[in-house]
Amino acid sequence: MNIRSVAAGDEAGAAVGRQERKRRKLYDQLYDTAVGLFVTRGFEATTMDQIAEAADVARATVFNHYAQKVGFLEEWGARRRARVAGILGAEHAENLPVDDRLHRYLKEMADLNIASRAETTVLMDASARYGRLLQDPSLEVELTRIVEEGRRRGEIRTGVDSDQAGALLAACYFSTVLRWIREEPAPFDLHQRLGGALDIILRGLLANCGDSSEP
Repeated sequence: MNIRSVAAGDEAGAAVGRQERKRRKLYDQLYDTAVGLFVTRGFEATTMDQIAEAADVARATVFNHYAQKVGFLEEWGARRRARVAGILGAEHAENLPVDDRLHRYLKEMADLNIASRAETTVLMDASARYGRLLQDPSLEVELTRIVEEGRRRGEIRTGVDSDQAGALLAACYFSTVLRWIREEPAPFDLHQRLGGALDIILRGLLANCGDSSEP
């Protein structure tokens, strides 16, 4: 390969890189605009046309990046999970015992919800009403992975179905947060409710079953 071919390849690669950065920047701009409108106007009352107008782009541009309005809800959930994964990854939480790791995961999720209560109230409720909150397996898959790693290390009973445990933990998280967004924060401590529910799941209900190796 001659020098001219190498240079052409580098220029092509740089052009693709610039295009991807521009695409990602617009994707983020539309996301931020939409979330802001959802919080101030409500999810149902906000239209794709209003998102396009607020972002100063053509209506078709919005649909090119988000085919449906619920796509913003899915992106919201994905960003939260990614943020928590980044925090725990930086702390090397994968080295923690499985119970501590699950507690840390739910704590970080609770911290995000509490820090943005107005946003969480609107988007979590919309996800339950119009999105695929309880059908989307993303959180379930992440929690299942943590349980399975704990099972392989001998920290979880061998008879436990990791997939079922992950589904149970995800359902517990969603139901707790959905109750939280419908109540004032003072009588409902999200950290305490999530941590308490997790302890019940981890330890079980029956006093004489805690040490059993059978499901």
